[in-house]
Amino acid sequence: MTNPLLIEHIGDTVVWTLNNPAARNPISDEQTIAALEDAVTAVNRDPSVRVAILTGAGSAFSSGGNVKHMRDKQGMFAGSPAELRQGYRHGIQRIPKALYHCEIPTIAAVNGPAIGAGCDLAVMCDLRIAATTATFAESFIKVGIIPGDGGAWLLPRAVGIARASEMAFTGEAIDAQTALEWGLVSAVVAPEKLLTAAHHLAARVAANPPHTLRMTKRLLREGQHQSLDSLLELSAALQAVAHHTHDHHEAVHALLERRTPRFSGR
Repeated sequence: MTNPLLIEHIGDTVVWTLNNPAARNPISDEQTIAALEDAVTAVNRDPSVRVAILTGAGSAFSSGGNVKHMRDKQGMFAGSPAELRQGYRHGIQRIPKALYHCEIPTIAAVNGPAIGAGCDLAVMCDLRIAATTATFAESFIKVGIIPGDGGAWLLPRAVGIARASEMAFTGEAIDAQTALEWGLVSAVVAPEKLLTAAHHLAARVAANPPHTLRMTKRLLREGQHQSLDSLLELSAALQAVAHHTHDHHEAVHALLERRTPRFSGR
């Protein structure tokens, strides 16, 4: 198998490209799962990287699970019910855990169909923009299974429980314009402009202090399940750290001096 994930660093942005276009970029094989995990670990340890863009090679974003492997009971789809449970837990479920704990903001640049786990992969990212050729389908029910990769937790947070239920209960695809109207994506652009738009969004994010950016993402994540009191305590602790960064002082002086700040990540 060729490299399942192409990685390209462009300034302070990293681009992750799913690289199995012949099979429409499935993500259920061990090589792809491990590659995504490793990519997240690398950026978490690299303070020079501020934003990640995730996209797919070829005409599809991701087809999700490999249906041929489902048919043939191969890989994570093999074995008894107990073995299948472990296959999911130690297989594809590693992807939502990795992306959830990715410390930098992530942008899904959805270039084509995002189907099943591929739809959920897009929703695992913090921000999403779509090409006009993109479609989104929470289509597990169409192959007689449930969302096994966290989609039942992820999708309602993106589009609300009613829209998520419609997508999950019907399994039908929605187009890019509907995804925009439902709040699943924040922009729809022509296919040839997708990566340019993703980089433009990444630059707007990366223009901010990198340590504060990572702490802000952590607060947004924690706010999904903590009480207000707990989140306020964490906010106070992280704010104390932020006030003592060089970038905070630079931001304040730049604002008062009416100039563009120069952030160093200190």
